[in-house]
Amino acid sequence: MDQKKLHRMIETIASQHFESEYEMLTAVLNQVIEDEQLQIIGARLWVLNPEIKGYKLLYQMGKVGKINPEFYLLIKDYPVFDLIAKERTTLANETNQVLRRKGIFKYSASGVGEKIKIDKKNYYEYLLALNSEQIDEEFRYKLNIIATVLTSRIKQKKVAASEKILKQGLDKARLLQKSILPEHEFEFNDYDLYGVTLPAEIVGGDFFDYLHVGEEPDRLGVILGDAASKGVSAAAEAMYISGAIRMASTFEIKIGALMKRTNQLVNKIFSDDKFTSLFYGELSRDNTGLFLFANAGHNPPVFVRRDSDELIRLDSTGPLLGPTPNAKYAVNSLNFYPGDVLVIFSDGVTESADENYELFDDYRLEEIIARNKHLAPKEIALTIMEAVVKFSAKGKYNDDKTLVVIKRRENAKINKSI
Repeated sequence: MDQKKLHRMIETIASQHFESEYEMLTAVLNQVIEDEQLQIIGARLWVLNPEIKGYKLLYQMGKVGKINPEFYLLIKDYPVFDLIAKERTTLANETNQVLRRKGIFKYSASGVGEKIKIDKKNYYEYLLALNSEQIDEEFRYKLNIIATVLTSRIKQKKVAASEKILKQGLDKARLLQKSILPEHEFEFNDYDLYGVTLPAEIVGGDFFDYLHVGEEPDRLGVILGDAASKGVSAAAEAMYISGAIRMASTFEIKIGALMKRTNQLVNKIFSDDKFTSLFYGELSRDNTGLFLFANAGHNPPVFVRRDSDELIRLDSTGPLLGPTPNAKYAVNSLNFYPGDVLVIFSDGVTESADENYELFDDYRLEEIIARNKHLAPKEIALTIMEAVVKFSAKGKYNDDKTLVVIKRRENAKINKSI
């Protein structure tokens, strides 16, 4: 299960009505352990008890041996708790002999909820600990997503219970966000671009931009991002990230380093329940049509060849921005030939649902792109957006929808020597 689909699954479960945080957390754990793709064999939920300065077992399920419900873990015996407070999620070997006798030897643990101060240090109010047949970095990324979504839902519920959502200043926020977004149509060398965004509310968390890289106009960066959640907080995060990348683009920074620094900024500046998916691609004046890109947990853009039915998905090259501060991002490449088309999109496009909760999905999108690849980017983008809006007109779920379409002109000079 990829990162965006996992996020959507957890968000769907956690957004249901629950009488308590406990009900929400256990419902998610039950669903996670039942999902065969995640291959979870054991799950435990711990709650911080400041009086004993440790975590008490709150809930357990799975195939590992059952632990006494009164069992607790003291902070002083687990230095890993300090690491979790700093990085949220960690992979670790179990040292407690009682737990080892239960068959728990290696686990991944992640912090959830608010942080509570004990002896001048902050610790998460809940810990999720999962066991799997395969505990690796990819598993840690997935647990990070689960914990981040749950933390976000807990905070949202607390805010909703204590105050009404403020609506003042939304018009100004909308105008500010609109002023930051670029013009829809853009030209660079022998490429035509068209971008469009449709927020679910007055302001949204989707953003896109076209950025000249360095002092010479030889390279063009194209970004499309999706800040988790909706409304004002997501819009603020989106504007910050977009502005940070725009500033960084004035320097000769390699793509991998740019993504790494942006990730560290998001982790440092925003609360630990915030994260963003981001796709960054870079066009150049090179006649080979070289296109470099990095994908931070974003929906894989769709690339189609003019002269064949070949379809390429530009998969993630690193995790979502925010939850994992020390993550690294690989850079991949492909070559645009004349007439080739790339469609970058947010999940509000493919995950728009009709009245029967059926998703628009990737296959409908790919079919539209293949059928209309001979058109100009503007026509392709508007055709997709119109199809999505019609499909989801009677649906209850609504998210920000953003598209950027890039096409190399048919008459472009080509050099296939790479």
